[in-house]
This record gives sequence, C-alpha cells and structure tokens, in this order.
Amino acid sequence: MTEKVPSFSPGSTVSSALPGYITLCFTLQVLRLVSAQFTVTGPDHAVTASLGGEAVLSCHLSPRMSAENMEVGWVRSQDSEIVHLYRDGQDQYGQQMLEYSGRTELLRDDITNGRVFLRIYDIQPSDNGPYKCFFQSSIFYKDALLELQVAGLGSDPVISVEGHQDGGIRVVCQSSGWNSQPEAQWRDLQGQILPSASENIAQEANGLFQAEIAIVITEESNQKVSCCVRNPLLDQERKTAISLAELFFPRGNPWTVALGVILPLLAVLTALASYCFWRQSRVKETLRSDKETEKETLLSEWEGEKEALQSEMERQKGHHDSVTLSPVDVTLDPDTANPWLVLSEDRKRVRDGDKRQNLPDNPERFDPCVCVLGAEGFVGGRRYWEVKVGEKTGWELGVCRESVRRKELVTYTPRNGYWVMVLRDGKYSACTSPSTPLPVSVRPRQVGIFLDYEAGEVSFYNVTDRSHLFTFTGTFSTTLRPYFSPGYSAGPTNTAPLIICPVPAQAGGNLGP
Repeated sequence: MTEKVPSFSPGSTVSSALPGYITLCFTLQVLRLVSAQFTVTGPDHAVTASLGGEAVLSCHLSPRMSAENMEVGWVRSQDSEIVHLYRDGQDQYGQQMLEYSGRTELLRDDITNGRVFLRIYDIQPSDNGPYKCFFQSSIFYKDALLELQVAGLGSDPVISVEGHQDGGIRVVCQSSGWNSQPEAQWRDLQGQILPSASENIAQEANGLFQAEIAIVITEESNQKVSCCVRNPLLDQERKTAISLAELFFPRGNPWTVALGVILPLLAVLTALASYCFWRQSRVKETLRSDKETEKETLLSEWEGEKEALQSEMERQKGHHDSVTLSPVDVTLDPDTANPWLVLSEDRKRVRDGDKRQNLPDNPERFDPCVCVLGAEGFVGGRRYWEVKVGEKTGWELGVCRESVRRKELVTYTPRNGYWVMVLRDGKYSACTSPSTPLPVSVRPRQVGIFLDYEAGEVSFYNVTDRSHLFTFTGTFSTTLRPYFSPGYSAGPTNTAPLIICPVPAQAGGNLGP
C-alpha cells in the first residue's frame, strides 16, 4: 500500500508569514520612536540675578539620556532669537544675538546624563524676562520655559525735612535707580515699622523705579527714625537714619518757638564776635611788642593753628593722597589693537597711524573703536600705572571690562563697562552718564591711573602737579584691563604717542603730599 505524501508549496508559506513580519517591523519601529521620546524640565521657580553679576539657567532631560549628539539651544521666548546654540558637539555663535556676544557659556559637564547649564555673565537690565531651552534629536523635539529676574539696588535714601504738619514735622525719604519695584518703610530704633503719611513708588522713563515715602514725627513719638528701601528679590536694602532735635517741634505760640531758637543763636554769635575782636587786639599788641620771645610765641600759635587746619583738610580730603599705590608693569596687547594704531616693539607706546594696517580680524581686536587694551588683566588688589600724554590735544585713558563689545561703537560709561577719562577739544571730562566736566588748573603731561578693585574705585591723578582729578566708584565682579586711545591725528601735536612710563616700586608712584 502506497502512503500519500502531502504536497509542499514554498510560495504559499512566504505568503502566510508576510503579515507577521510586517507586524514585527512596525512594532520595532514604534518601540524605537517611543524610546527616543523625552521631556524637558527647567527650574520650577524664577532665577534671580544681581545687576552686573552672573546667572545660571538649568535644563535637563527626562528620562535621563545623553544629549551630546543633540541640538541644544536657549532662546528669548518672546521673539525666538538665539541666546546660545550647541550643535554637532560644538558651540555655534554665528546666529547668537549681538547683545549676548561674549557673555554666555554652556556648561556641559553632565551632558551625558541630559543635564546642561547656561551661564550668563555681566547681567544687564535687558536680560530680564522669559527664556526657552530646547533639546532636538534626529526625530524628536521638546522645550521648556523659565524666567530670569534681574534685580539691582538703587541709591542710598535721601531724607529731607519739609516743615510742620499736624503738630509734628513732615519728613520725606527718596531713593531712585532701582531695577525692580522696591519696598519702602520707616522704622524706629527697635526696627519696628512705623505708619507712613504717604508713599509713592513709580517707574521712571528709563525703566528704573523711584520710591518716595513720608512720615509725620511728633514730639511724643520716637524722634530718631530710619528710612529703609528694600529689594525683595535680593532681600537687600539701603538705609538712612535721621534724628530730630526738640527745638524743631512747635511749643505753644510760634513766636515763642522762634525766639527760643533765635536768642541762643544770637548769644553764640555775640560770643564769637567778642572772641574775634579780642583775638585781633591781642595779635596787634603782640606785633607791636619789641620782645622777640613774644613774636616767637605768636608765630608758634599760628603755626599750631595752621597744622591743625591742614590735618583737618587732609582728613576731609580722604584717602586719595594717602593711598598706598602698587605700581604694575603694564604692556600693550597687539591682538586688541585697532588696525589704525601703531605699537612700538616694546609694547610701551601707541600712536594713531596714517594708514590702516592689514591685520587679522580676530575676535579680540577693536574695530571700529580706535583703541588698545593692556595685556594684563586684574581681578583684585590695588594697581597703579602712569601714562605720558605730553602736549597731545586728545586722548582717552582708564580701564574696561575684558568682556566689552569690540566690533561696534559704544558709549564709554561704567554701565557699558568703561571707566575712562578723556581730553577732547581742549576740555577734560570723566565718561559718566552724562559726562562730568573736570576743571584742571595745571595741564597734565603725565596721568596716573589707580585701580582699587575691592573698593570699587578707579582714580585719575595729574602727576605734573600731584593733584587728584576724578574717582569712579562702583562694584567690580569681572576681569578689568587697562584702556588706551591716542585720539585721532587732527593736529601736529596729536601725532605723538601715548607712553607707558615706568613707576619705581620703592617710590610708590610719583604722587605724594
């Protein structure tokens, strides 16, 4: 008996397996897409930064995965302009907003775990607002929003007495220049908050806030109070105190109060006049005397008074003449020099040339600003150097932040990172906002620059007559470098170079009493 063998068809087997293969491929593709998806998370609260300081904005992926081969970026959420971009394993600066140039750094030490941090230096008021950070892989994109709040302290409160009101004295406190809306309070000696008579906090045309708060102080109340204006974002405040004497308060008839004030003043003036007449008579009698000993005694008395007066003047003058100078050997940095400038081989002289040189357009070079920086950068301590200006009719000297913009024209103010003194059109001025004219009795042919980093001061001195010219005050948080500009060659005297002069270390500079 012959056994029947079932027939086998290869075509029918492939046809029956094809749907299962397609299902398997589709499932694998879905699993790959699902595994490539992620979410982006930023800080759950606004990031606060001080004006002129630094801010760090964080973002991370969930679930944890490497972002080394992704595109990572930060944009201003309102206009989507690029603040910082990372792609193909490198930072991309070609599309970066100009106002962030040189001020951003992507910290990617933990990028393999999907965590990145953007550091923004030299915080400006315009940096305030919303940001968006995003991650984009080859097949997926996600972003997150976050907020940066820029805060800064305003001026010290100024207290003024306006006059009598409701049986007391009306006192007004004012403070301006606050970057964010401040809080203003009156407090007593124990720090307790006192009720104010009026309060007005308004935003000025320049975007900064001004606070004005008033209080009526009665004779029965505590007569010593303080005005406190506080930035709630930074939890910092500025405070000024005032103490009102009893004679300011009205007692019964106003004429009685007036007499009570005037009569003591008249008594004091009468005593001073009597003393002056007595002193004058004594001097005349002494001068008429033929005795040499009496003359010597008189001269000794006047010398004593002169020394006392000189001591008081020195005390009032402050530390400008008594400051300990620390000479530093400053040289010029050719990589920062504008192509129109000519530097000496020893990098101690710079002048304005008659033609533009063919120099590499590196990021450090100033263009179009005709200036050059010192090679040395300072992040602390006291530094002093001197520059010979001679008979030049124009020049600019001082210090600037290392991070200042170098490919555009800027206004030389401390807010833009410049602490500079200039000579233009025969007039000396300090580049404040607005500029401060400087009266100069003796024309300086050599200028001394003194930087006290911790004290936040940049001072200028006329080495010719050893006088103080001007002092900038502020707060420094980044590297500062010496700044030089020989001015344009508008006349024969201005073609001369600026010369960095050696300052003997043992001499401590050419300044002194």
